[in-house]
Amino acid sequence: MKKLVVFAVLAAIVASCTNDNPPQIEKSSELVSPRLLMDVSTESGQSPLTGILTIMPCKAGTSIYYGNYINRKLTPFYGYYQVKDGTFYNDGVNRELSLPAGLYNMIYWGTPKYEEPIYAHPLMRDPVYILGEDMSRQHFSLFKMEADTTYYPVFDLVHTVQPANVGSENLKASLKRVVTGLKVIIKDKNNGILSSSIDSMVVRITNIAGELNFYTAVPQGSPRTVAFPLVRSIDGTQMSNATVMLFPSFGKSEFQMNIILKNGNVKSFKQTLNEPLKANSKLTLTLTLGDIFSEESSGEFTLDNWNEESQTIRCPFIGLSLQHQGKIERCASIL
Repeated sequence: MKKLVVFAVLAAIVASCTNDNPPQIEKSSELVSPRLLMDVSTESGQSPLTGILTIMPCKAGTSIYYGNYINRKLTPFYGYYQVKDGTFYNDGVNRELSLPAGLYNMIYWGTPKYEEPIYAHPLMRDPVYILGEDMSRQHFSLFKMEADTTYYPVFDLVHTVQPANVGSENLKASLKRVVTGLKVIIKDKNNGILSSSIDSMVVRITNIAGELNFYTAVPQGSPRTVAFPLVRSIDGTQMSNATVMLFPSFGKSEFQMNIILKNGNVKSFKQTLNEPLKANSKLTLTLTLGDIFSEESSGEFTLDNWNEESQTIRCPFIGLSLQHQGKIERCASIL
């Protein structure tokens, strides 16, 4: 009889605690972590995404950031996944979405794993993630190099925005590349070893958008110049870069190249590109280097096999007068 009284008292206490001031957090049974199925759309078709994927849930039909539940508390920390062949893996690293069931507008940003070597030191500034923030007012932006007016290349980025019904369906999306790729190859005119007089080469690309809108991925901001070095091959026959990623350009960009010689002189070359640098495209630029190192020679650059979005552009023979440090000789644009 005493045991029954004790149990009755305990039940009354539990019932009282349950009814008074219930906790203002979601029960775990009310939160859903949806599964993923992602692919990347390219000019040649679609392929399953392998790389890093981030997901920002917004309120349905808007760009207002909703957030993500972590430890049953609503936070501004977005979903972060390592994805292989379109589905996530390595759960110990992932920060999964955990949301009440319902309709959302999902912003997806990803960084695919690139099959070819890409530039190893990209940098850019991230947007600010605040609960209730209008993400259409946020952006990725270029990162300025110290003590310089130029900016770093960026990461390979894919993006899309799609509605999702969490709790009723898996997350499925086709992401599209929103940056442009550029590779530069410098060769000797006789396909021989490049002159030992060359100390280094630096490429600059002008008119690059300073920002990408976070919600739409549309280029915006002020035009900037992005710079990156070229590296000599092991056999010494060319200097090139691993593919760099750039925000799309505002109109046509100007290709600029400085060749720094070991004697301190600088040889410079400028050429306006025929077309703007567009998202989801890659340009491979091959230049043939003439004899510009002799003090008696006028020197020359020729430009060949300039493939721009599957278009081959051949540049006529270009002559440059001897240049000393600080002086720039301009080549006429190819039209």
